[in-house]
Amino acid sequence: MTLLNELHQDHLNLNKLLAVLGNKLSKLKQGELPNFILLADAVDYISNYADRYHHPREDEMYHYFHDLDCKELTEAIDLCVAEHKRLKQYSDELLVEVDCILNDAVVPMDEFIDLLDTFLTHQVEHLNLEEGTLFPLLDDLASAEQWAELELKLPKMDDPLFGEQQKERYTQLYTDLLQDMQ
Repeated sequence: MTLLNELHQDHLNLNKLLAVLGNKLSKLKQGELPNFILLADAVDYISNYADRYHHPREDEMYHYFHDLDCKELTEAIDLCVAEHKRLKQYSDELLVEVDCILNDAVVPMDEFIDLLDTFLTHQVEHLNLEEGTLFPLLDDLASAEQWAELELKLPKMDDPLFGEQQKERYTQLYTDLLQDMQ
């Protein structure tokens, strides 16, 4: 599987998780309280996997291809790398708020809803930028030799939620995610 295909599969998996969170957000807006433990696990997954593995792999790829002679690509890469930092910040803020809720702290639900909505909106917009602009540009501009060289530099890691070797802490989230999608 090529690097772009691996990253695209990550995006498909992240979209599944974001859809579940979107469902939880809709229930929150209707006054229903979601399973905050599942919500925390989902955000934790995004934070741990996307922020610590997926985005750094993308950033390495973007750094490698940054100097290809294409202004549109360079601008999209710069925007995307900056978004990775903002997405990490949104993840961290959301994790703090969920942790407060789980520890029975008073958190105004309208503020939490706004935070979750902002988190989801930015995640989806970011995936759309990569899938709609960056990946097609890279696919068109980069040579097979460049891809092969880059692949040797990037670390491999199984996705702890959707990969073959699911980590125990994500097993319940994976089960709940499958049930939520039916």
